[in-house]
Amino acid sequence: MADYQQHTHEFEPVFNKNSRILILGTFPSVKSREQHFYYGHPQNRFWKVLASLTQEPIPVTIPEKKHLLLKHQIAVWDVIQSCEIVGSSDSSIRNVVPADIPNILSQTSISAVFGNGGKACELYNKYTMPMLTKDLSLAQASSSIYAIHKLPSTSPANAAWSLERLIQTWGQEIQKYLLS
Repeated sequence: MADYQQHTHEFEPVFNKNSRILILGTFPSVKSREQHFYYGHPQNRFWKVLASLTQEPIPVTIPEKKHLLLKHQIAVWDVIQSCEIVGSSDSSIRNVVPADIPNILSQTSISAVFGNGGKACELYNKYTMPMLTKDLSLAQASSSIYAIHKLPSTSPANAAWSLERLIQTWGQEIQKYLLS
């Protein structure tokens, strides 16, 4: 039987009022939880993809990663605030408490929301969209601006996608929203 453990997201979203793109994951992996920051697994290609798309050096430290995101008006967070999970397995996620994504949307200039993988999109549609449509000020926009766009996962579990293919596909989807 799988060993489920209850976890709560322990680090803050990265955003500021100028953020125009929101990239959402599901919930931090074991490695990310250990490092207290997003996409901490050494084989995750997230930071390599963003560095390529923004024509920046690959960030290594947390301050470098935050700088890259904020310089290019990118916000990053996860759909889940807390859940039961087995290790880092998105497919094992249960008993979800969603993150307060509407709060970030109300404080930023987000014009597009992207999911890093299918599970992030599925959970966003299940938990976040109902919260958005309950808020009358966001209800109209929720059907267009805040509809989530699925990106292929940068996780090492998505081995079918090469780094080059991820960069090309991510670039086609988010390049028009990035500041150069």
